[in-house]
Amino acid sequence: MIVGLTQIRGVGYMFANTIINVLKINPDQRIGYLSPEQVKSIEDIIKNPSASNFPSWFLNRRKDVETGEDKHLITSDIAFTVRNDIEREKTSGSWRGIRHMFGLKVRGQRTRCTGRKGGAVSVAKGGKIMPAREGEAVEGAPATGGEGTEPAVEAKEGSEKKEATGKKEATGKKEVPAAGKKEAPATDKKK
Repeated sequence: MIVGLTQIRGVGYMFANTIINVLKINPDQRIGYLSPEQVKSIEDIIKNPSASNFPSWFLNRRKDVETGEDKHLITSDIAFTVRNDIEREKTSGSWRGIRHMFGLKVRGQRTRCTGRKGGAVSVAKGGKIMPAREGEAVEGAPATGGEGTEPAVEAKEGSEKKEATGKKEATGKKEVPAAGKKEAPATDKKK
């Protein structure tokens, strides 16, 4: 009986146990063997528990905001009421409403390592150009040098890029060093 009653949304273990004790129903009995009168009495208590002298601390909606009375909500009424409460908080601009709007923790929990939504927080990929390897021209960078140097050729496919760099090597001109790499000094002392 107790397990069967707790399957109703809004009825917990203690609430189901109290219903059974008030109606003096055998807790070991199966729900399928209840008489229609017993089923009707269980429904009446669940719909209006304050009529059968249930203590107010058993109820899940005490001092309702609109009416001020103690209620016990069941089934879809729970989700509907919670949704309305959150919307009221948001429109009033309270701290709880603001936290709900941004999807953050509302009840004072720590948020340093939990409460994250979406993907992992990390460094974004892309956005920076990788430095070119030795012997390759940097794509989109103008070639600098003395007289007679050819302007950099922008290539869209790998084969064209290789041909463009091959022409530069054939002319015997020096490549532009990649950003961030240091070149050895031009004057080497030989011993």
